[in-house]
Amino acid sequence: MNSDAKKTTLRMIPYGIYVLTANDGKGAIAAATVNFVTQTSFAPPLLVVGVKADSGAYQVVKAAGGFALNMLGKDQKSLAFTFFRPADVTEGKLSGQPYRAGTTGAPILSEAPGAVECRVRTIVAEGDHHIVVGEVVEAHLMKPPAGRPDAAILEMKDLGENVFYGG
Repeated sequence: MNSDAKKTTLRMIPYGIYVLTANDGKGAIAAATVNFVTQTSFAPPLLVVGVKADSGAYQVVKAAGGFALNMLGKDQKSLAFTFFRPADVTEGKLSGQPYRAGTTGAPILSEAPGAVECRVRTIVAEGDHHIVVGEVVEAHLMKPPAGRPDAAILEMKDLGENVFYGG
């Protein structure tokens, strides 16, 4: 296989940018920027997230049995970069961002336009990113979009010409 063709072709898949958060209830809180995300079922409402298997966020999601997926708005590029690094909780903020605990205990970013909370249904342990299947158990809409909801979120291409993930 031509590795350049593979990389370029796989990068043609559009990706939204999200912040996955989890709280195991025992003091471990994690947050990570993720983009391998899609909804896979209407009934029950399921989505899948590819989470880097060797990350701290993955360990907290597994221990918690749930997570929140915080949507980022077009104007929130800096938040995407904030959560490229391991998160810290200081003075009641998650990596400097205000948050509150959702109904599952997962952190909900106050500045995110929306978020969903999920219970882990299953994890498919394949490759360097494991597939976490989550059932949506709660939804939060903090800032209703003006226009199409899918046009309101931050996408990988919005982060700059040299920012890629995948391929």
